[in-house]
Amino acid sequence: PLLVHGEVTDAHVDIFDREAQFIERIAQPMLARFPSLRMVFEHITTREAVAFVQASAANVAATITPHHLHINRNAMFAGGMRPHMYCLPVAKREVHRLALRRAATSGDAKFFLGTDSAPHAIADKQSACGCAGIFNAPHALESYAAVFAEEDALARLEAFASLNGPKFYGLPANDARVTLVCETQTVPAQYDFGAAQVVPFHAGELLRWRMVAE
Repeated sequence: PLLVHGEVTDAHVDIFDREAQFIERIAQPMLARFPSLRMVFEHITTREAVAFVQASAANVAATITPHHLHINRNAMFAGGMRPHMYCLPVAKREVHRLALRRAATSGDAKFFLGTDSAPHAIADKQSACGCAGIFNAPHALESYAAVFAEEDALARLEAFASLNGPKFYGLPANDARVTLVCETQTVPAQYDFGAAQVVPFHAGELLRWRMVAE
């Protein structure tokens, strides 16, 4: 299978249009030439990507991150530059975030979990040329659960998180289990990362879900 972060990299293409350009210029011609190619469009961010995956055959799927379900591009500029909300592919307009939420919570087996978690140290994020990436791993399932609860789709969370991916790859589902309980927790402002610190997604925020091991 081809697992691809689908964006063109031409410097003249607007960063917010690079995913849509990839679909038109690369993905569609490639699948026309190799129609049986199994492709996962990793961490999609646009309604164009959602539509492309939905319109494609069963050999095309996509992953969606928790942060792209929660934030749009305004999050990078709320009250000033917010480097810990900067990731690639970059968050897009609100219409795209809403399209991603509909896809993730729809029950469509073509969409499944992919965190794209990136634990860059604070000094590497808050710099003259900060690293792209959001560290969501510590509370990823709780973050997804918040979205599915808001969309009245909790019954579809297990398939999105644990079943659709293995099914696409022809692998057995993990037989270990975790339990999510509706219990408020505050996400830490930062975590130690070796000698440095890293800021997690939802830092300082309240999450209404908590994961416990069975």
